[in-house]
Amino acid sequence: MPLVYAGAASAEAPAGGTREWARKIRPEYARGEPVRVAGGRNQAEAELIQNLLIEEGVPSMLRRSAGFDVPDFLAAGPRDVLVPGSGATAAHEILSGSALEEQGSSPSIEGPSARRALVMAAAITGGGLACGVFAWAAVQL
Repeated sequence: MPLVYAGAASAEAPAGGTREWARKIRPEYARGEPVRVAGGRNQAEAELIQNLLIEEGVPSMLRRSAGFDVPDFLAAGPRDVLVPGSGATAAHEILSGSALEEQGSSPSIEGPSARRALVMAAAITGGGLACGVFAWAAVQL
């Protein structure tokens, strides 16, 4: 079996998907520790985000989000999109227009979700108080 590619007149191997992908990476975005810039609800969504980044020259990698290891459904579950530290700013700029950028560490609660949270907290507190009063009355009788 020959150890060199002998299919064409040139000595260069045909360009595959991985080689084309690697050629798009800009070296100034490939340094530093990995930083999470976005997340996908499943593998397909995370790969879409990854392709948006590579088209702009920002390398990225995917990993399963912590606590969501589902071996029966390997493509299911949320994924984190990580980029090198030097490419994080560029990735945020690329994704900011597409609403895929990760929210800050403490997202603000506004509008209907804040109201829903307050109603839920009041219902839980009221239910606990009612159970406590019922238990106290049962002990007194």
